[in-house]
Amino acid sequence: MSLVLRRVKPADAAAIAEQFADPDVFGGTLQLPYPSEELWAQRIAGMNPPAAGSNEMVLAAVLDDKAVGLAGLHPVGPAVRRRHAMSLGITVAKASQGQGVGNALMAALIDYADNWAQILRIELTVYHDNQRAIRLYERHGFAPEGRLKAYGLRNGVYEDVLAMARLHPRQPMVRGAGD
Repeated sequence: MSLVLRRVKPADAAAIAEQFADPDVFGGTLQLPYPSEELWAQRIAGMNPPAAGSNEMVLAAVLDDKAVGLAGLHPVGPAVRRRHAMSLGITVAKASQGQGVGNALMAALIDYADNWAQILRIELTVYHDNQRAIRLYERHGFAPEGRLKAYGLRNGVYEDVLAMARLHPRQPMVRGAGD
């Protein structure tokens, strides 16, 4: 069966909780261990439908009717002067890593950001030693902007992260005005 990308649904909560229960998955994020299906169901319900006027987008990558990846663009905050920026989060189930799931999710979110959602800047943080993720982000136009020391606690150790961002490569233009 082929990979399907779609908006995340409450029915995905069990598969997402299962992904985040894997130390190799949640260890690469700022999520806590032992997530519950109920917690994820609540989070997903809060995203669907998005609030009026929100350009937030959360996608599930589905293989054989099971969510194997999750990626989203989230507002960085309510400040008017930061509405052009979104924060990106992504995770892929360990068994599905290295199979193009992350690449497909990134491509879909970037298409949404560049062509539909008026997003100029996408920001993310990634643990300094997560080379696979860093390479994925760089392939999609993200560049390191700095290193944040002791940013996140992982396995009892305060670890550094890289702050990375991507700017829209061709800012939207006005076509047909005054023609």
